[in-house]
Amino acid sequence: MSEVSAIDESEWAMWADFVLVHRELARELDRRLMSDAGLSQGDYTVMLTLFKADDRRLRPGVLADAIGWEKSRLSHQLTRMAARGLVDRVEFDTDARGSLVVLTNDGRRALLGAMRDHASAIRTHFLDVLTADEKAAIASGSARLLDRLRDHRGVDQMAAG
Repeated sequence: MSEVSAIDESEWAMWADFVLVHRELARELDRRLMSDAGLSQGDYTVMLTLFKADDRRLRPGVLADAIGWEKSRLSHQLTRMAARGLVDRVEFDTDARGSLVVLTNDGRRALLGAMRDHASAIRTHFLDVLTADEKAAIASGSARLLDRLRDHRGVDQMAAG
């Protein structure tokens, strides 16, 4: 155990490697998205979330919550994407108080092309490197970590509310 925490040196090394792998993998996937499809990771995240939504449209607040972004960050991202024809903002049919973010046909085409290339990069730089046992361990560990984080977030939200 170190003098300043209950985390020993091997655990610190594992954590540092995890952070470094995450950063380097994200950097490579971002680079590939930009070079292959001309999309940023932000573009891809927004478009993929819209693609999976009913009618490929969501209220901005729902979209922000779904991808874990602040509304101001999403607003700036949507402005850039709308200028490139990837998304539109349209009035909500039954509620004049708000708008919907809609994936355009050009956005859908760009996303579908990017998905193929993105999947290939994920295969090359992540999946093909791991054994079946390593994949199972990552899947299991990730599920437990997400459960812990969701439980913690729920406790924080109850305390704030």
